[in-house]
Amino acid sequence: MLVQSPVAGDSRVLREAAALTAEGHSVHIVGRDVPDGFDPGDGITAESVSRSRGMRPPGTPRGVALASSSGLKAAVRRAGRWLLLPEHRERTERRWRDDAARLLAGRPAHDVVHAHDYNTLALGADLARQWSARLVYDSHELWFDRGLPGRPTPLARRRGRRTETRLAGQAQVVLTVSEGIAARLRSRGLRDVRVLRNTFPLAEHEPPDLPDAPAGFAYAGRIGPGRDLEAVVGAAARLPSLRTVVAGPADPGYRLDTTGVEVLPPMSLADVDRLYQEVGVAVVTLTDTCENHRLALPNKLFHAVRAGVPVVAANLPELHAVVLRYGLGRLYQPGDASSLATAVEAVAADYTGHVQAVRKSRSELSWEHDSRVLVGAYADLEAA
Repeated sequence: MLVQSPVAGDSRVLREAAALTAEGHSVHIVGRDVPDGFDPGDGITAESVSRSRGMRPPGTPRGVALASSSGLKAAVRRAGRWLLLPEHRERTERRWRDDAARLLAGRPAHDVVHAHDYNTLALGADLARQWSARLVYDSHELWFDRGLPGRPTPLARRRGRRTETRLAGQAQVVLTVSEGIAARLRSRGLRDVRVLRNTFPLAEHEPPDLPDAPAGFAYAGRIGPGRDLEAVVGAAARLPSLRTVVAGPADPGYRLDTTGVEVLPPMSLADVDRLYQEVGVAVVTLTDTCENHRLALPNKLFHAVRAGVPVVAANLPELHAVVLRYGLGRLYQPGDASSLATAVEAVAADYTGHVQAVRKSRSELSWEHDSRVLVGAYADLEAA
């Protein structure tokens, strides 16, 4: 497996690796920022390839915003960052692929190369050719339709889509996270595209009984732009009798006025379960700013299902379809704090009914159910 994300925090990669080893495969992950002593699980090994962490000036510690500088110098720096960020992103991703290729040179051949996201696909295709291996492309996002900081790059995006289609066409199987993204990839001529949702394993024990009304609502995930957290803060001001909690790692330089909101550090999977159960409602927020968001099914949705609590989710096409199909909660208009507050109140008004619907859906919206897609894909590769 090839992945440019920090391996220890990428639950999708680790869940997939564990599902494959449970079927008798051995998995080696080449990723980023693997901590010393990290144990990815039985039958799984992992190693790191370094990658640049950003465009900070020399000596600037991680987490200090460039915007903290004042005056003309800060404005020039921000403008330069906006202008150069796309090239910087491409350069650092290419450097990771080059370093990973050197790391793997001369290694014994593997049977399958599993490339997670477009930024590993070119290397994955090269390795599959060198090793006469099968190629699996795992598209976690609609890569060239993401909302990214920096100047617009429409020509580069069009070229990128063509390159992605050409390279992914060499894969025997393409995996992705939602039906909407799968339909887009199939429309480009990719023949075997399967949906492997970002669901979570069921907890060892059934979720505890919840009270008749929620105590609040919580967001657990990355704290940064594009997550519509401004709407969460605005809803908190409209619902002063409810707890509002935001938990997770914060992007360096991201600024959010959290007046009236409890801000907590990143939590373990089990701790997020308990947080959701304490407050009673999970919020699944995204801005309506790019096609990738419109077609996304964030893992926060499925984490709430695992914890057995209803959701308030952004009214975007894929979220809309799943939330309404299973009765998981209510929808709000992205960017509208009043809409989010109204949706929380609507969930609270029929709280017991929503809790029952969530718990009825848990087995179908779980990793135990969805991992069959992955296991089936590898069984087909083996049979071929």
